[in-house]
This record gives sequence, C-alpha cells and structure tokens, in this order.
Amino acid sequence: MTETTQSSPNQFRKRLQRLRVPLGFFTAILFVVGSRPTWRSLMIGLPIALGGVLIRAWASGHLHKNAELAVSGPYAHTRNPLYFGSFVMAIGCAVAGGHLWLGLLLVGFFLLVYVPVMQAEVAHMQSLFADAYSRWAASVPLFLPRLTPYASGSTRGFDPQQYLHHREYRALFGLTIVMVFLFIKAARIL
Repeated sequence: MTETTQSSPNQFRKRLQRLRVPLGFFTAILFVVGSRPTWRSLMIGLPIALGGVLIRAWASGHLHKNAELAVSGPYAHTRNPLYFGSFVMAIGCAVAGGHLWLGLLLVGFFLLVYVPVMQAEVAHMQSLFADAYSRWAASVPLFLPRLTPYASGSTRGFDPQQYLHHREYRALFGLTIVMVFLFIKAARIL
C-alpha cells in the first residue's frame, strides 16, 4: 500500500471527528421533522435518553482531556463513555420519536459516524499514553461497557468543575430542545 492509501482511512476518520457535531445537529433536525411521537413513545424514550445524558455527565466529570488517561468512573467500564452515553441518548430519542425506520436510521447514522471516530481516537490516545493506554485498553472494551469496573487503583472521583469545563450541560440542553419538539408534535400542535 502506498502512503496515500494508508492515510486515507485516517483522513476520513479525522474529518468525521470534525464533522460529527454539525452532522448530529442536521440529523436531529431531520429526525424531529420525520418523527411521529405518541405519548407512550415519549414516556418510554425520555427516561432512556435522560440515562444517556447522565452517563455523559458522569464521564465528563472524570475527564482531563489529553492531560491524563481517564480510567475512573465510567472509564473503568468503557473506553468511550461519552459516545456510549450519546448512543443511549440516540436510542431514547429513537424510541420517543415513534417511527421505527427513522429510529433505525438514527442509530445507524450514529454507528457510521462514531465507530471511525473511536478508531481515530485509539491512535491518538496510544500516542499520548502509550503503555498505560495499552494496559487499560486490554481490559476495558472500546464501546459496550463491562459490568465490573477495571481495577486501575485510581481514587479520582467526579469533579463538577470538569463537567462545567467541558460544557456537558449542552447535551441536556440539546435533548431538551428535541424533546420539546417531540412533545409538541405528540400534542399535534405542529
């Protein structure tokens, strides 16, 4: 393989990293427009989506991005708790939206974008934390959480300042906007 061929997947992954948030906004708009929520779908989907927000909040309070390897809290269960939380949010929104095919497209979009992003981040984390990352990665799954926490020896707890620093409250804000529109649609106001 040539150098250009080898770097092409990496370039694609890096491009997806940069575009994931704008693509997410665009997808959320299409999802809300095409959704057919019912009161039942909202009552089932909303708690699931809120669970995803809580996972993201928990993860952000343990993350000191690029400064140290996060291995405590949710990072003792999955290497990507922020993305796992987003996935749970997407599933909750898909259920709340009340449209099976649209929900499947939403989950499919998530996987299409975030699997390459997670792969790109593996290389970045290995370059930053080498041996410590390799040991942690050998025991902690990339995405789906393990039930028992990784025994890292870390005593780091949740840091609310990190939650604020990462502006993770924006996930709750975004979910609130989506849910308001879904509730309006369920009430047949739109």
